[in-house]
Amino acid sequence: MAVAAPVTKPLPAHPLPKKALPAGWPRERYESHNRRLKAMRLAIALLDTGVYRPEQAPNHRIRSTAARIGVHAPSDTTCRLVRALLYDNC
Repeated sequence: MAVAAPVTKPLPAHPLPKKALPAGWPRERYESHNRRLKAMRLAIALLDTGVYRPEQAPNHRIRSTAARIGVHAPSDTTCRLVRALLYDNC
């Protein structure tokens, strides 16, 4: 009996609605907040593709995942944060 190949669906770029951040925070706090959100989206996308360990996620894989889900290419700092999130998942 033949088994059908699994169908992969494209990942949504922003599955959750965005909320406005409160005014009055220092600029660094906004940047840090947005960096963590981006890293979380990328970590989730990598987990969905079978990347479970930080060693499996070099910068080029994280950046290609970002392009696939429609997110701007992350910086080296964001890539390190993504790997840290994957490490915490282990």
